Amino acid sequence: MFKILGMDIQTKIQKFIDNFLDQNQLIAKIIAQIHLSGGTAVLVGGAVRDLFLDQQTKDFDIETYGLAPEQLQLILLKFGPVQEIGKSFGVYLLPGVNVDWSLPRTDSAGRKPDVKIEPNLTVNQAFRRRDLTINALGISFRTRELIDPFNGLHDLQSKTLRYIDRDLFVQDPLRFYRVMQLIGRLQMQPDQALNDLCNRMDLRAVSRERIETEFNKLFLKSNSPSLGIRWLQQIGRLHAILPELYSTIGVSQDPVWHPEGDVFEHTMQALDCAARQDYSDMTEKLLIMYASLVHDLGKVSTTKLIEHKWRSINHAPAGVVIAKKLLMRITGNQKLIKYASILVRYHMEPLQFINNRAGLIAYKKLALKLMPLSIALLVKLSLVDRAGRKLVGINLPTKIWLQDDVDLQYFVNQAKLAGVYYQAEPPILQGRDLLDVVKPGPVLGKLLAQAYLIQLQEGVFDKSILKKRVLKLKNC
Repeated sequence: MFKILGMDIQTKIQKFIDNFLDQNQLIAKIIAQIHLSGGTAVLVGGAVRDLFLDQQTKDFDIETYGLAPEQLQLILLKFGPVQEIGKSFGVYLLPGVNVDWSLPRTDSAGRKPDVKIEPNLTVNQAFRRRDLTINALGISFRTRELIDPFNGLHDLQSKTLRYIDRDLFVQDPLRFYRVMQLIGRLQMQPDQALNDLCNRMDLRAVSRERIETEFNKLFLKSNSPSLGIRWLQQIGRLHAILPELYSTIGVSQDPVWHPEGDVFEHTMQALDCAARQDYSDMTEKLLIMYASLVHDLGKVSTTKLIEHKWRSINHAPAGVVIAKKLLMRITGNQKLIKYASILVRYHMEPLQFINNRAGLIAYKKLALKLMPLSIALLVKLSLVDRAGRKLVGINLPTKIWLQDDVDLQYFVNQAKLAGVYYQAEPPILQGRDLLDVVKPGPVLGKLLAQAYLIQLQEGVFDKSILKKRVLKLKNC
């Protein structure tokens, strides 16, 4: 009998369904009502795929066969208010129930397809509209049997991505980007037919918002996101999708500091290191992932052979405009673009501070330049930047530890000693403290900047002394 992770298929399905229904009593009641009404509830899509990959999932899609839309809605209404997703899409939600309840359907081509609900489609017919064989798996809640009309389970075992229907696949060009992120997330490879198809697909109809969703999945759900980016290069699409990154291919680096090779290879390694770090939340992780992707784009225009050594002087500030250009192509998140650009601008500061044994005042000024970000965030980027330097063929560690980088740990300790590791030192003197003698305007702003500089450079924290100092400067 075919086995997954040492367990036969039927045993694994039985155990899963028992646990699922036991832990989700409301869902179990809805499924029971569907079956009493003559329908059949089938768990479909990613949840089934992830079950056989032994991965946890929180999103469940249950497709109902043999019931008209009105019948399914009436059943769901017994358990709460029903929300319909889209117009005539045949997908329903119940508040507090993490399930998409759907009906089998057929779609026309295009970004805004005409959807036709087909309750009496067979499971095999309905599954044909899915993108890949590994996503065309189902489990019948009625019979508790696996539904696998296109040998998706075999492809899971062989780590192969295959399309189901060539013509249907190309009707939704977003599937191209879905392949990209699944390569990184599942560490699977497309077969030659899928590669050839993706090489020729017209991607112009895919909106930036939908592209961003797939990149975010790649960056947030994969331990090896570089696999997805490398695939774009492998099939000849990187130059069209991320031309700024494509330009880093072949850009040389000093082999003493970068034995891994060119800037593209370094970027891919840094990206994978970033994916394996710990973060306070997904927003922070996404920021470091995007910053890792674009942090060295400035090397394309600044790299020169100087005294027999490859050097990229001032590549950090040079890369800001290029980084923004790339990021704007794949995300509309303006805050993300702004913050990633700040990190790109200052990502070389830790190395320079370490080499120059910078004083505490320099750390305080750096913290101010990084606002509203922190030196702690900059260290996260610096850590993966410094770790992404392995010879090709040498596996990257599953996690990078700050304590293993003695130099960067010194930088962290100094920033903490300066009291600005997590946030910049707040200014003691505020505008309201000077309004009795200075009107709002440019002069007030200049005086406050001078007061803050005195505070940072001389460690003056007495508000009255700062006020006297700057007013004396004003009258000079």
